[in-house]
Amino acid sequence: MELPSSDTILMNGVRWGAIDAFPTPAYWQYQVIARRLVSRPTGYKLGGTLTEEVAACLLGGHGIPASVGIAAYERLRKLGAFTGTPPSEEQFEAWLREPLQIGQRQVRYRFAAQKARYLAAALRLVQSSPTFQAGKQLRDWLMQLPGIGPKTASWIARNWMDADDVAILDIHIVRVGRSIGIFPQYLTVERHYFELESLFLQFSQALDVRASELDAVIWYEMASSPRMARVLINQLSETPTGVNRRQRKQENRQAQMTFA
Repeated sequence: MELPSSDTILMNGVRWGAIDAFPTPAYWQYQVIARRLVSRPTGYKLGGTLTEEVAACLLGGHGIPASVGIAAYERLRKLGAFTGTPPSEEQFEAWLREPLQIGQRQVRYRFAAQKARYLAAALRLVQSSPTFQAGKQLRDWLMQLPGIGPKTASWIARNWMDADDVAILDIHIVRVGRSIGIFPQYLTVERHYFELESLFLQFSQALDVRASELDAVIWYEMASSPRMARVLINQLSETPTGVNRRQRKQENRQAQMTFA
């Protein structure tokens, strides 16, 4: 594989960088291509139906470790929560309050009451969802459902439709984008989700890789290697212009919880 020289401008003043220098654009392009070559296709779907996919994504994210979200989803699936008429909010909450067995330890699911309320309301609406032709179309519809914002909606759309027209702006993606220089420091996920998404999609196009692949590879590499995450945290440890200290502390907590 032949890449441009490390000094070549990729986009918006961002250079390709060296292929072996984390976290340069060249590094990430190589990671995506290497994953293809070793026949490790990235699978996204968590559920077998849109109802299951919505439930799985609603139960994860927002500071909930992936292992806990998946364990909660699997329990509810085995209890038949995603077939037929959705259970009541009270039933969902009762199930979510029961301890989960993860490996050798028992853990409790956080936000049981809140997620039960979202699940009961959202799953009833999903049962009458229209047909969608594109990831963004599904994402925009999902954002009308209780408890589903742009990140969760994009996650569902990417998983269910293998979509490349949306991006899941997880804390790891944001940190990488800021470190490389494709995300301005003053843009935040909470206020500028779609601006950041547009920049990420431009980034994937410039690398000539699918946005869904790039998103998944960055998340996997960062979530499976706390050391890599610490490198970026250290690089971004000084509060930049336009990013307040409260936001920085919140992002650090989110990154730490992902590894739990």
